[in-house]
Amino acid sequence: MVYALFMCGRFTQNLSWAEIHRLADLVGQPRNLAPRFNIAPTTPIEVIRAADAGNELVPMYWGLVPSWWKKPLKELPATFNARAETVAERPMFRGAFKYRRCIIPASGFYEWTGAKGAKTPHYFTSRDGRPLALAGIWDHWSGLDGGDDLPNATIIVGAANGWMQSFHDRMPIILDWRDAGAWMTGESADALLRSPPDDALREWIVSTRVNKAGAGDDDPALIEPIGNA
Repeated sequence: MVYALFMCGRFTQNLSWAEIHRLADLVGQPRNLAPRFNIAPTTPIEVIRAADAGNELVPMYWGLVPSWWKKPLKELPATFNARAETVAERPMFRGAFKYRRCIIPASGFYEWTGAKGAKTPHYFTSRDGRPLALAGIWDHWSGLDGGDDLPNATIIVGAANGWMQSFHDRMPIILDWRDAGAWMTGESADALLRSPPDDALREWIVSTRVNKAGAGDDDPALIEPIGNA
């Protein structure tokens, strides 16, 4: 399936347990995290959520599926993003926003510029080299017949900062890791749903192979500058 090039519709997770443990104070047993370089909606992603014992890193389906959803997944509208301006009010997202916030750690994300049919992919990552803490919400769905639980999550997007506006008018909500706990426990939502500083990210053009959802998902060459791709 080909997804529209929508902010934020493709990202990467090239993460180490040790670094995420340090940034998010994780509980649980360490595990190897397979690097991903072309994550598309409806595939598994790593998500940090608050639990009784502490913050845990768990795999989830990318796309918010509310627990009350009574139709097949194929009839679900695109829910891999939630708009910061309406996430607290839209029926699809408001329950999760109120009770189940999460952090989606990302090494970077993609955005495209140019005319339809000739899109140029750009890769965005942090200037300091640390993983990005993307604000998200999560839910769980047990299918039409109360089957196996499907934990799922979405990325919240807001208005682009001044630097990002030359590429797109939207961008993921990127939190300071020091605010991760406050976000997941439901504090200060309005203050945290803001664009990052203009100097938070860096960018370069990458191979058009990323234009196809899932292509090269295990290939680190996908994020190399186009001159080396």
